[in-house]
Amino acid sequence: MFIQTEATPNPSTLKFLPGVAVMSTGSAEYGSAEAAGGSPLASRVFGVEGVRNVFFGPDFISVTKAEEVEWSHVKPALLGAIMEHFQSGAPVVEAGDDAEGGHAAHDGPDAEVVTQIKELLDTRVRPAVAQDGGDITFHGFERGVVYLTMRGACAGCPSSTMTLKMGIENLLRHYIPEVTEVRPVGV
Repeated sequence: MFIQTEATPNPSTLKFLPGVAVMSTGSAEYGSAEAAGGSPLASRVFGVEGVRNVFFGPDFISVTKAEEVEWSHVKPALLGAIMEHFQSGAPVVEAGDDAEGGHAAHDGPDAEVVTQIKELLDTRVRPAVAQDGGDITFHGFERGVVYLTMRGACAGCPSSTMTLKMGIENLLRHYIPEVTEVRPVGV
């Protein structure tokens, strides 16, 4: 098995591409070793000292390290942990440890606008941020403000504010006049 790695815009996050499917549907994120109990793969990755966050996408694993840790010290151990997991035949996540499908539900008077927002996020935004090892999902819409949840490499990325304001906000405002602003929401 050959695992490729890619840098992300977040210097604390590295994207690992094992060359096989990671998540068949949805995505999963673990912010601690304790939270990773339902995922044999995340548990192995958190076994490497200095890991702070693990995010699974369709064909990638994004790992965020502690600031004080150097990639040159943890990358070999992470490659080993990921390779061992896939060679073991264990599932990425145990049954019952549900993957998140993405967007939050929303109904009410703005349902049509929210449907348009989700469609633009799914077709234009999410594929682009997945390339960088992350995900952005709809959280809510209230009085012209779209609230988005940033996950994986996008969470805590130095360029995330620029991405939200200059990229996503401009895109949504262009296609949906009811949108006035985009704001991030903590997970």
